[in-house]
Amino acid sequence: MTDYEVVIGLETHIQLNTTTKIFCSCKADSWDDEPNTNICPVCTGLPGVLPVLNKAVVEKGVLLAKAMHSEIRTLSFFDRKNYFYPDLPKGYQISQYDLSLGKGGYLDIPMPDGSQRRVRIEKLHLEEDAGKTKNVGNRRFIDFNRCGVPLIEMVTAPDIRSADEAAQYLLRLRQLLRWLGISEADMEKGHLRCDGNVSIRPKGSTELFTKTEIKNVNSIDNVRNAIEHEFARQVREVEAGNKVRAWTLDWDENKNELKKMRSKETEADYRYFREPDLLPVRLDEAWLESILKDFPELPLARRQRFMEEYQLPLYDADILTTERGLSDYFESAVKAYGGDPKRVSNYLLNDVMRMLNDEGKTAQQLKLTPQFMADILKMVDAGKINTSTGKNLLKKVEESGLAPEKIVESEGLGLVSDDSAIRDVVKKILENNPSEVSAYKEGKTTLIGWFTGQVMREMRGKADPKLAQQILKDLLDQ
Repeated sequence: MTDYEVVIGLETHIQLNTTTKIFCSCKADSWDDEPNTNICPVCTGLPGVLPVLNKAVVEKGVLLAKAMHSEIRTLSFFDRKNYFYPDLPKGYQISQYDLSLGKGGYLDIPMPDGSQRRVRIEKLHLEEDAGKTKNVGNRRFIDFNRCGVPLIEMVTAPDIRSADEAAQYLLRLRQLLRWLGISEADMEKGHLRCDGNVSIRPKGSTELFTKTEIKNVNSIDNVRNAIEHEFARQVREVEAGNKVRAWTLDWDENKNELKKMRSKETEADYRYFREPDLLPVRLDEAWLESILKDFPELPLARRQRFMEEYQLPLYDADILTTERGLSDYFESAVKAYGGDPKRVSNYLLNDVMRMLNDEGKTAQQLKLTPQFMADILKMVDAGKINTSTGKNLLKKVEESGLAPEKIVESEGLGLVSDDSAIRDVVKKILENNPSEVSAYKEGKTTLIGWFTGQVMREMRGKADPKLAQQILKDLLDQ
């Protein structure tokens, strides 16, 4: 049998998190609104209205184009994409065609096996969203709330070679969008939508069979599943001597299957022409500079720097750069601590991230500031509190918002370093455990750890463990 490979290109629609829509003053995010309540004559395309471009949409588009290594065009145009569909009230969509905001570009995708894939970008343009339809029984309902919501459409080259690579591309794209602060990128709420163009070819060949398009996929896992199903279906068709037809397919996540929606359109069907009601978009040097002046270090670059500058392992650096807020928190804590960055990373990944997950917070929302976290580490290092108290103190600071030193002082959490107080407790432990004392003196010296534990328990963790162990050795060796 012939061995086939899959060739994939992805089209993503990214909902920008602007306050208002792209061409009118209606609220942009209408996820929770009642149907057809967040609309106006402009976004519903009533006769005689004129669109006005939202400046913030262009600025967020520039940020993404920069992050994707695209050429940012200083002159771009809007066009009319003509098609008739029930959720498109104007009968056309305002989009960008041949002279869009971004030209070319790429995104590097680190794979779990340590390899890296570069996915090229063929199109990056601004456009308005259409409405949405909902089928109930044999009736179709239309909600125009989403009409005019600002989108960036990005189309990749056919550079992706597996469903797993497609999933990794979306994971890294979502990370980047949130890092830049231009989209919530929540696929379940439609902030990030993905269509997959899938075709196959015999391995070693350069000629592709006809491609199909998968639509309506609302999670990264479903993208992976849908592509795997379509790859297997196309192989079966070709092996059976049939032709792959240019269909648009709908993914049904409940049944885990693909359904034919319609035959696929071509660009000629859309009859693009310049949008006559909008001026060209001109990005002068001053405006472009103001947009990019605070452009952040990107996540993969920061991940590499964390490994080189702070000597972190890849695992730590990768997790710490999943979100920009967490990454900034780590760097602030390292600077405030002044000690081993790996120690800060351990506390963050094990204790602080558990707190974030349990409470549903972001790093910026913590009352446990980077400075407070550094103060706790310094107290543990100085022997003022033990490690267990330090970890509990993280929660106490988060609950109260009080400085860790104040909590240690008010609750008496500091280590007892009074020789006489610890010595009295040690004597009591030795008197109450004569058999263990005899075993120690007969050579079972590992019991020193057990004795130390008894002292710590008796003093409720407040004894200086090093001093307690020294006193134990002194008295046991007499």
